[in-house]
Amino acid sequence: MSATVISTTTRRPILGDVLPILVALSIAAVVGDLLILTFGESPATVYRLLVEGTWGNAYGIGQVLYKATTLTFTGLAFALAGRAGLFNVGAESQLAMGGFAAGLMGMLLPSSLPGAFGLLACVVAAAFGGAAVAAVPGVLRARFGASEVIVTIMLNFVVLALLNWIVSAKIHIPETLHTPPINTGGVPRLSTMFSVFHGSAANWTIVLAILASLVSWWYLFRTRAGYELRAVGLQPDAAEYGGVQVPRVLLVTMALSGALAGMGGLNFVLGYKGYYEEGFAGGAGFLGIAVALVGRNHPLGIMLAALLFATLSQGGLAVNALVPKQLTDILTAVVILAVATAVPEVQRQLRAAAASAVASLSRAAAPNAERKP
Repeated sequence: MSATVISTTTRRPILGDVLPILVALSIAAVVGDLLILTFGESPATVYRLLVEGTWGNAYGIGQVLYKATTLTFTGLAFALAGRAGLFNVGAESQLAMGGFAAGLMGMLLPSSLPGAFGLLACVVAAAFGGAAVAAVPGVLRARFGASEVIVTIMLNFVVLALLNWIVSAKIHIPETLHTPPINTGGVPRLSTMFSVFHGSAANWTIVLAILASLVSWWYLFRTRAGYELRAVGLQPDAAEYGGVQVPRVLLVTMALSGALAGMGGLNFVLGYKGYYEEGFAGGAGFLGIAVALVGRNHPLGIMLAALLFATLSQGGLAVNALVPKQLTDILTAVVILAVATAVPEVQRQLRAAAASAVASLSRAAAPNAERKP
């Protein structure tokens, strides 16, 4: 009897986590079937082409791993903030700033510097760049109660426009939209060790993404700071009554969240192109929100969700001969909507973010209302 009880109690949480995701994927598959039929194609043929173009060959696998690397970082960034009750919508600008900081550091470092030191300096620069951007809404939330949702959305426009101006007006190579190449060696591609990945952009930054996931798991579930972070996310008033300095936790969490997003820029700048280029993020910061939600804000789930969305992204290119590649974008949106509808935790986070934004707008409007005669 006791063994049965233990088995049942250990299965329930896993089933509760996995079942909504499976339902969401099933709904997306049905919607995909209907859309494919409208183009006069066979769903089985299109899905077979999608699988063959992603996991059916080494190049496709490499491209999926490359895209999943960046999504893992941005997904972790959103999840870490989400565990503290924060809704970080600024991973796009934090990712861009991290990539820019890494590219700038790589440009300034002398080529004679040992590769390991140069790589470490670029990693630190990327983390610091993302953390600096995220610290702004962190300070405003901790000190003044401003909504991090509104501040991070606005910062996306400000930071991206600032970086575009710096690159286009100050440090770009003529007739291009990117900076000069970095002087450091960068991150080697997987093809240097595994020749089957020749031609793909997959590089060893994926190891850093896996390490970041493991460290995030350890920080969240095995440290006192992680316990305080989760306590603030669940019930900030109770956490404060228990001795937790809530403003400090919010500020530190936002900074760490930005650092994770910033390190995602290493995948492109150091591992792929070797320079910073305008628009390299390509929406990966926003898609990281979906990755975190589907992954249930758990590092392991985020890695799996990153592979899922990277597969859909690369699969869109593979099926473009039969159906528009935007079909995979629709499937991605269906998965997100299905998860947001079916998972109570996601609903709670969305309601909390909306409530925070409304409260911030109300506080901002209150002084103006008081001044009216």
